[in-house]
Amino acid sequence: MRLATLLAPLPSYELHGSAEVEIGHITSDSRQVGPGALFVAVPGISVDGHHYIPDAVSRGAAAIVTERAVALPSSIPLVVTPNSREALAYLSASWHGYPARSLRVIGVTGTDGKTTTANLIRSILETAGHRTGLISTVNAVIGDTVLDTGLHTTTPDAPDVQRYLAEMVRTGTEYAVLESTSHGLAQGRVTACEFDVAVVTNVTHEHLDFHGSHEAYVAAKARLFRFLSESERKLGVPKVAILNADDAHYPLLRAIPADRHLAYGLDAPGDVTASAVCTLPHGLSFQAHTPVGDFAVQSPLVGRFNVYNCLAAIAVGASQGISLAAMQEGIARLAAVSGRMERIDEGQDFVAIVDFAHTPYALEQALRAARGLAAPGGRVIAVFGSAGLRDKQKRAWMGRVAAGQADLTVLTAEDPRTESLDGIMEQMAEGCRAGGGVEGRTFWRIGDRAEAIAFAVGMARAGDVVMACGKGHERSLCFGTTEYPWNEQEVMRESLRRLPERRR
Repeated sequence: MRLATLLAPLPSYELHGSAEVEIGHITSDSRQVGPGALFVAVPGISVDGHHYIPDAVSRGAAAIVTERAVALPSSIPLVVTPNSREALAYLSASWHGYPARSLRVIGVTGTDGKTTTANLIRSILETAGHRTGLISTVNAVIGDTVLDTGLHTTTPDAPDVQRYLAEMVRTGTEYAVLESTSHGLAQGRVTACEFDVAVVTNVTHEHLDFHGSHEAYVAAKARLFRFLSESERKLGVPKVAILNADDAHYPLLRAIPADRHLAYGLDAPGDVTASAVCTLPHGLSFQAHTPVGDFAVQSPLVGRFNVYNCLAAIAVGASQGISLAAMQEGIARLAAVSGRMERIDEGQDFVAIVDFAHTPYALEQALRAARGLAAPGGRVIAVFGSAGLRDKQKRAWMGRVAAGQADLTVLTAEDPRTESLDGIMEQMAEGCRAGGGVEGRTFWRIGDRAEAIAFAVGMARAGDVVMACGKGHERSLCFGTTEYPWNEQEVMRESLRRLPERRR
């Protein structure tokens, strides 16, 4: 493809050299550069792609995209753009023929509940007969193909997102549901996705290590809604904003233009609401009230927070003209999402759960849900950590939450990276103590995560709930700079299998 064709969607750039060169592929990794490649130099958190331009040139790059002028051989065109991360997204979309323009694209953002909400939306659309693809932090689902999207929770890089969208178009997909993290939004990974519907679950405290401030974090989430007015208009397809009326940031997001706004919630007035809410150990039920009619909802998902996720998905369904019956059945069909309040059953006489809760709000909601799963007189035993090189402010906060919501707590590792694990656990322990916890009696520190889970399982009595939080679906545990294989579900199962036979 000619460089000139690829550059067409870029909002702003300066070209030094010929735009007539042929490009064979696009990459931001100099190690993947070969003859004819377009190398995009992307500045990262720890590595700046601009440092690898000489390597890309030596490997045969046909053109270079940068954020600043650099000296190149006269035969190699230089494209200077204000934001090479976003340029990478536009270039990738151009390379694949703008696939999002052939799809209805639904973006889901928020601090908690994104993956479950995205899966609920997909289930509703599929039940209604629409071929629907999904790109989440857990996996990408395209037709009958399920692809792993990474080790840790973030939106895939822009080239992968556009490749997935192109494959959806090729396989006849109508809708694409994209889980859009704050990192993914801030780093341009979902730029050029031509969103038609933007959904927010909630916005609470998280990722301040990356964004620098809560205001910057909120602004990143708001980008999804600003994309509605910036995206390509598709014939007869309105731009719709789905908002949580109970969230403190509702007024800010409601002010962003869209063709239609739909608010959902349980407390504040909204377009999609619920009554007769009942949360039980094996699911939830409520009466949904929508602009297109009311219907009864039964879901195998547990916890009041999942009522919000269901309402958000219902609001999307209502905006897309989905029948009440399809919305009702689509919600009932979704039995579980990997690592989201996932029960692990080896015949034990207590409840064991793996959940992804890794923020103070999510941990509080998960532990409250766990309380509802315990038998009368049963205890809630929580196992969790807090990631290294990430938001430090939440560590003590999560300790306080656990002290208030769990009966027993085991503090452990959650990707400490190059930080001191002992230091991280001490910060969480400070929160436990501040919340009234007593070390050795109501909370413990066990740095080995597998040992921590086994310890919690060993303490459990009949009717208790043991909940391991923070890893969920993730398949690695990072110590130093090494990602070690990890499967929380299997670790929990192994601990349960080691129980005496009488307990199983």
